[in-house]
Amino acid sequence: MADDRTQANETRVTQAETASFGPLTIVDIKQTAASVSQAYRNFVLLAVNQHSIRIAIMEGEYPWHHHPHSDECFVVLEGELEIEIAGGETFHIKPWQAFTVPAGITHRTRARRRTANLCFEDSRAHTDVTVVDTASSLWSPSLVP
Repeated sequence: MADDRTQANETRVTQAETASFGPLTIVDIKQTAASVSQAYRNFVLLAVNQHSIRIAIMEGEYPWHHHPHSDECFVVLEGELEIEIAGGETFHIKPWQAFTVPAGITHRTRARRRTANLCFEDSRAHTDVTVVDTASSLWSPSLVP
């Protein structure tokens, strides 16, 4: 599993990464997604002002977490992304649909089959992760480079 996030401990991951592509570059998002063979990979494609455009390829479940200082907008490219809100409902986002989770809302994402999505968030945001069941989770602090 690859999650291009740095600094990790048992409860917090801080995103501190640079974009894979610079300005004035044509990015073939479909080809980039197709080149990922892992069950989970999440990284910054582009930086736009103070925001990051991330791409996530996943099959499985990411643990409960929230972003205290940034909304998180998902746009599904392929597959179907489930976003479960703590204490609330589950939303099913299909290709070419978008969904925004407001800052501070605890949620988790799940893909029952390979799913690719773009995620738009503040590049200074960080993720507070609460790992409840590491056996079924895609993320583990020991897997962060």
